[in-house]
Order: sequence, then C-alpha cells, then structure tokens
Amino acid sequence: MQVKRLAIALIAATPLFAAAQSNVQLYGILDAAVSSQDLGGPEGRQTVVNSGNQSSSRFGFRGSEDLGNGLKAIFNLEAGTAIDTGAGDSALFGRRAVVGLEGAFGAVTLGREYSPIASIAAASDAFGQGFYGSNLAAFGANFPNTAAAAAPAGSTNRLTRRLGNSINYKSASFAGLRVLAAFAAGETTPTTTTNVNTSLEKGNLWGGGVEYTLGGLYLGAAYHQIKRVAADEDKEMAVGGSYRFDQLGGFEIKANWMKAERPAVADYKQANIGGSIPFGAHRFYVNYQQQKQANAEGKTWALAYTYSLSKRTNLYASYASLDNNSTGQFGITSSSVTLTPTAVNRDPDVFSLGLRHSF
Repeated sequence: MQVKRLAIALIAATPLFAAAQSNVQLYGILDAAVSSQDLGGPEGRQTVVNSGNQSSSRFGFRGSEDLGNGLKAIFNLEAGTAIDTGAGDSALFGRRAVVGLEGAFGAVTLGREYSPIASIAAASDAFGQGFYGSNLAAFGANFPNTAAAAAPAGSTNRLTRRLGNSINYKSASFAGLRVLAAFAAGETTPTTTTNVNTSLEKGNLWGGGVEYTLGGLYLGAAYHQIKRVAADEDKEMAVGGSYRFDQLGGFEIKANWMKAERPAVADYKQANIGGSIPFGAHRFYVNYQQQKQANAEGKTWALAYTYSLSKRTNLYASYASLDNNSTGQFGITSSSVTLTPTAVNRDPDVFSLGLRHSF
C-alpha cells in the first residue's frame, strides 16, 4: 500500500519537476519620443511623435529547459511594436524567432537570427544602436528579401542584419575568443531560363566572425557572402572594437567600419567613432559617422544624453545633423526611424526628447 501511495505521489509530482527544470520570461521595451525634424528641403521642420528612438519598442518570450549534463534547450520569440500608433511589425516575430541547444560547446539555433556582422556592429556602436546617428544606417536588408528575387540580400545595397531560414553557431568563450558562424538558405527554385544559374546553392548566405574580449577591450570582425540567383556574389564585411576605461569611471570609446559589395553597384561604406561617459544617473554620448557610395558622401555628428530614473526607466535627449555633399542623399537612422532627404545635397537634422522603459 505504501509503495502504491509513493508511486501515485511521484506521478502527480512529475509535471512539477518538469516545470522546475524550465523557465519562460516575458520581457520588452517601450520607447516613445517627441521629435523636431527637418529633411533639409523646402518642407521645413515638422514635429512628430515617434516610437523607438533609443531602443526599438518590442515584446518577447524567451526561456530554457535544463536537459541535464550541462545541456539546455533554448528559445526566443521577439516582436516589434510601435508605441506611437500601436501597430506591430509586418511579421509577428520578425525581430527574432529561434529554437536551439546550448551547452559547453556554445549555442546552435535554427530560425530567424541576427547575422554575424550584426553582432559586431552592435558591440562597437557608441550609441548602442539607438538614437539618431547610430550605425544602423549601414543595414538596408534582411535575408531573404522575397521582393528582390535576383538579390536575396535586398536591393538597398547595404549590409544584412537578420537572417531567415538560418542555422547559427556561437561558440563558448575560450580565453576571451568566441567564434560566430551562420548559414541562411535562400530556398530558391532553380530554372533553365537564359542567364540564370540553376544551382540550388544560388541565393544562399554564408557568414562567419570572431570576437575577442579581455577586460575592458573588445575586438570583432565578420564576413558574409551571398550567392546571387542570377550571377555573381554579394560580399559584406565589418570590423569593430571598443575599450572601457574603468579608471575613468566607465568612459567607453567605440569604433567600426563596414562595407557592402554588390555586383554592378558602387560599394557602400560606413565608418563610426564615438564614446560615452557616465556621471551617476547621467550618461553623455557622442558619435561621428561617415557614409560613402561612389562620389556620394554624408557626414553625421550626433549627441545624446540619458538620465536614469530607475534601473528600468530613463529619460533621454538626442540631436543629430547630417551634411551631404553635392551627390549625397544619405539619411540619419535611430533604432526604428530613418530620416532620408527627398533630394541630393540636402542636410537633415533632428532633435528628440523621449522616455524608455524596459520590463
């Protein structure tokens, strides 16, 4: 009888044991700002309410399950939302949607994931890829882009940030060194049409990168290669670094350089250098950015300031101004918004005041 009772108790407790081995977290960021913007043309200034000037507004679910022997199952679903209108992204979990395994070897994920170059760019941007003037201006594509079948990486001639249909590997850190690798399937259907390569490999993306961390030092480099459906290959590359001066109260300096090479199109290049310094609840940021494509050039100076009301909530202010040359038509990019002039040789600028809360 006692054995029976023990068996019943164990069976009843099984779901509780399973629950204890797994966890699910709801998280997100809500960011809204009032901005005064000028595209540099006859339109004049405009006052708008934006979502995501410091950080893209989002919500998501992430979790893991302990499988034993140091192995975990992991997942992450993340959706973008616009605080100013309440609208969601066109794809529900278009920001990230992965499932994978994590252990002493690192992590392997399947699904929609950030590219190796995106990891380098995020770690080496003085603005944390927020505020107008961030290095997000270098990214014009996600993979695949079904609207441009002949150019799966997109038609904007810039670098690829997110990878759909992807297999990704991030190694554990070995003496500060970490390896990144990714493969994204273009999933194209081969044809015999004239001048179209029938190989199933066409449309695929391969990427890799390395990161090194030692104390306050960070260095990273990554490379992508995309096989076009029609002909030739796209190549993307990035290098970046940062250093945190703990003896100066946490002052950080960050810099990066990125390039996109597309067949029959002039190379796009972007370089950034900037820094930030904290004073108690205050933090000040500055960044200089240069964009080039053929003879077109744009130079941006940007400043930002944050004041922490708590660990999860802060106020912010930012200002950015871009100077385009006679053939330049570059824009200024924040986490969720890009201001692009309507003609060449126009100089946009924008001032924002905002509130950011994370949960």
